[in-house]
Amino acid sequence: MLSKRIIPCLDVRDGKLTKGIKFEGNVDIGDPVEMAAFYYEQGADELVFYDITASHERRGIMLEVVRRVAETIFIPFSVGGGLAGLNDMYDVLAAGAEKISVNSQAVKNPDIIGEGAKRFGNQCVVLGMDVLRVDKTPQIPSGYEIVIHGGRKRMGLDAVQWARQAQDLGAGEICLNSIDADGTRQGYELDLTRLISQAVTIPVIASGGAGEPRHLADVLLQAHADAALIASMTHYGHYTIAQIKTYLAAQGVKVRGHW
Repeated sequence: MLSKRIIPCLDVRDGKLTKGIKFEGNVDIGDPVEMAAFYYEQGADELVFYDITASHERRGIMLEVVRRVAETIFIPFSVGGGLAGLNDMYDVLAAGAEKISVNSQAVKNPDIIGEGAKRFGNQCVVLGMDVLRVDKTPQIPSGYEIVIHGGRKRMGLDAVQWARQAQDLGAGEICLNSIDADGTRQGYELDLTRLISQAVTIPVIASGGAGEPRHLADVLLQAHADAALIASMTHYGHYTIAQIKTYLAAQGVKVRGHW
């Protein structure tokens, strides 16, 4: 079994680290570069950086923040938000990121996934999926709908169908964000994560809802996620990366360097 990855998520707005609940009520809580260095020193396996208003504001990502983070850490680093095409992808990778994450733009223009994979390699292209639980309909048979622009626009697109399509187009990984669980610290959306993990063969990163170490064990063991994104539980000092990894190892989850 491959080691499961623990990945802190840095949501950035106007150059500042921010956190909300269910994609609303965001509060600025610090400097993303300082927090990136903090997590790197703690033993995070990777980092994810989202410029959370870039797509909605129709602007490019803040490359200077990306450069400063990349100069500070030496672990894989994924960046998303406002990436409209190959030039934007290139700029982010040139600024020091190892992976680029496409979300809203990929829904509007699915070809960007294949173009990015062909130019930079499948391993570089992460599909970000923001998902809302809804009533099951013929159009949304899974009961999970894709939402774009930071949770602002529902797309009438079934999450499971979109995950499969994105994999076929060349996405190398999926970062699965549950809007319903985001920031609640009540646990990941296990049903959603399990559905997507079973629907695709590429790695799935579970995101949204982590509040204590057992939540990570649940999503990694029961819902078969390959990695778990964390934010609130470590941003606010409730747990350290070492505490989380030590707990997971005791539950039989293979993690990197938990000692």
